[in-house]
Amino acid sequence: MNRLIKISNEAIKSVPASFTRFLYGEIDWGSRLIGISGARGNGKTVLLLQHLKKVHSETDALYVSLDDVYFSENRLIHFAEDFYKHGGELLLLDEVHKYHNWSQELKNIYDSMPGLRVIFTSSSALEIYRGSHDLSRRAVIYNMPGMSLREFISLKYKKEFPVLTLEQILTSKYNVYEKIHDSIKVLKFFKEYLQTGYYPFFIDAKTNYLNQLLNTINLVVENDLPAIHNIDFNSVLKIKKLLSVLSRIVPYKPNIEKLARQVGTTRDTLLRYLYYLEKAQIIKWLGRDSLGINYLNKPDKLYLNNTNLAYALSNMAPDQGNLRETFFINQVMVKHNITYPSQSDFLVDDKYLFEVGGRRKTQKQIAGIKNSFIAIDDIEYGYKNQIPLWVFGFLY
Repeated sequence: MNRLIKISNEAIKSVPASFTRFLYGEIDWGSRLIGISGARGNGKTVLLLQHLKKVHSETDALYVSLDDVYFSENRLIHFAEDFYKHGGELLLLDEVHKYHNWSQELKNIYDSMPGLRVIFTSSSALEIYRGSHDLSRRAVIYNMPGMSLREFISLKYKKEFPVLTLEQILTSKYNVYEKIHDSIKVLKFFKEYLQTGYYPFFIDAKTNYLNQLLNTINLVVENDLPAIHNIDFNSVLKIKKLLSVLSRIVPYKPNIEKLARQVGTTRDTLLRYLYYLEKAQIIKWLGRDSLGINYLNKPDKLYLNNTNLAYALSNMAPDQGNLRETFFINQVMVKHNITYPSQSDFLVDDKYLFEVGGRRKTQKQIAGIKNSFIAIDDIEYGYKNQIPLWVFGFLY
């Protein structure tokens, strides 16, 4: 216990406090059981430690990572009982999916220690709501995406801008383009963000960012997916092959049988692999309805999760059309529902139709359709239903 307390105290001292992710202000920190999911590298640990730094002077709180060797021989519930018995009020648990019996013991902690608040993080590949002991009725779950363009500019260039609503962007009644563009070289920052701005570790990785991102993907595939979904080494190799194939062909309207033959597996197994990669926030699974993904049904279109992955997974320059569509879906999906319409590129909230393209994109595919827009790359200002693509990076 003393060693873990020392680690927690050192972590508080080292965590940066000058920048916080957008999610920090949206979490109800007073809830008794909070789960924060998100892909590796999204900044979940930093978020925990920033909260601990804020409350540690007035709350008996402790941070521990469940991949610590201590928990290979000691049960989490016994640790929590000891902490609670000695006045503990807030327990922050990192990497819960590294602990075998996490769901059962978190349930027991919640039920038997009413004065203890617990905040835990997990890989987004972890299906919290399908936990065998039904934590969904007890835990408030938040998902942390990677950085928005707005957050990237704030962290790297110290320029602060407010979050915009989709309605503000579509109506432009607050002159949003002018206020942002007059303050920064937004197109320059946008191009930089597309390549190296989505994961907050860019601030430390510098020139080694893409290699570090590739290492992170390997950790997810080689460590997280086997631990969570109980898959073997042969499955890991096939998932890597699948990811390699997808990185070259997305956006992709999948021919599942053909893709399964390329990977060397069955149709049903391939759909499961795609489902795992979607849960791990490595790919985006787009369907024609808003009921959510299900590995029993094939996706209508596949994307990489974010544009940085396109640079990390391929030695070739990514296709510009791919980058544009990937950026749009990645940023807009955080706060809005997106489906794949029969006409145009994206349908947002079952109301707004979007085409995404470059300067030469025409109105042909959405002519005469109400609530239809074109998100255009490489322009600074909008006009009528033509909206700069970069501005969708200010939605969170």
